[in-house]
Amino acid sequence: MPDFLAAWLDQNEIFTAMTLMEYWDGMVTTVQLVFLCLVIGLLFAVPLAILRTVKNPFVSGPVWLYTYLFRGTPLLVQLYIIYYGIAQIPGIQETFWWAIFREPFYPALLAFTLNTCAYTTEIIRGAIVSTPQGEIEAAKAYGMNWFMRMRRIVLPSAARRAVQAYSNEVIFMLHSSAIASVVTIVDLTGAARNIYSRFYAPFEAFTFVALCYMLLTFILVFAFRKLESHLLRHQRPARS
Repeated sequence: MPDFLAAWLDQNEIFTAMTLMEYWDGMVTTVQLVFLCLVIGLLFAVPLAILRTVKNPFVSGPVWLYTYLFRGTPLLVQLYIIYYGIAQIPGIQETFWWAIFREPFYPALLAFTLNTCAYTTEIIRGAIVSTPQGEIEAAKAYGMNWFMRMRRIVLPSAARRAVQAYSNEVIFMLHSSAIASVVTIVDLTGAARNIYSRFYAPFEAFTFVALCYMLLTFILVFAFRKLESHLLRHQRPARS
């Protein structure tokens, strides 16, 4: 940080170079947590959504139960159960898993991933089942098998319909990540809480962190608008 900026920041009591670095570290933690849970959740949600559309209840039933449980309970409760429940598993503290899950970041990552995967599974499932029957019949007429129809027709078509709903889920997860601070993770909200407790200035501390979340949300909205425009480019009128 330039010396003149550091000197200017040190003239006020709250937004000093040190506190801004705390906010920055919290933002990095928030972005890492949200990015990882969304990527992992999406990777698992696609096959689960496909299984969810299978008519056999022994195949689709367990997926439905999983999505129902995680969509039907609050994310905060899920975080508490995973964070405090893992330590209660008999013998886990003698295994290599304890070296991972004793850090609060990984139980939070697991809780967020399971939650967003459940919502994303239902978003993709809805997009898959709304595929026009004519597209599927045309693919069958071309001799495509189930796997080829799913890869070339159904999933690309579903992605275009799901992008808007999925963008809302991404923004929701960004905002929901604020509860990670309740399990001692110093994310954006955790940094604001530390600064508030140090300077007894809740308005300034949490207003600044709200602006940080708004900035991240604006970036996500802009990125999804570009993605949606790219996916729907075939619907644009041809230039004369």
